[in-house]
Amino acid sequence: MVRFSRSFVRKRVISMATTASVAATTFALAKDPPRTHHVRSAMPIQYVADRPDHQEEQPFLSENDAAMTKMMADMTIKPSGDVDRDFVEMMVPHHQGAIDMAQAELKYGHNEQLRRLAQEIVVTQQQEIAVMRLALGDKLPPSVAFPTQPQAAPASQQGASSPSMGAHDAMSHHSMNMK
Repeated sequence: MVRFSRSFVRKRVISMATTASVAATTFALAKDPPRTHHVRSAMPIQYVADRPDHQEEQPFLSENDAAMTKMMADMTIKPSGDVDRDFVEMMVPHHQGAIDMAQAELKYGHNEQLRRLAQEIVVTQQQEIAVMRLALGDKLPPSVAFPTQPQAAPASQQGASSPSMGAHDAMSHHSMNMK
């Protein structure tokens, strides 16, 4: 007769219990997927914005809600059969969502440290979108003004480190930072 130590038995029981728990959770989530979106019983952002104690924040919350809704819709793609292209087609809306949310912070936020971070988010996410598009051989869209600028400055006035750097400049800047 083979005898197992208490430690061995305890480890095996814990392992089996963990496996059963994961399997049960997976089964429950597969059976009712909409519930997975309410994990922390978070209230949808629009409902929060409609409450009287959040009225001053309503424009910010609405813009963030719109950014999140658009991002989630745009991340849903029809697989192309090209893993790399599908990755980029899902990641670009994800990055654009971060840009849109950062722009809302720039528009409504007051904390200078967070506003600087939001500016950095806009620039780095634009750079990463450019890197992904170029990696696939896609053409880049024309540059646009940075959200805190009323309009883009003429090209002769923009420096290479301007926050409104174009996608090509962003790619060069990204490449220099990678070295």
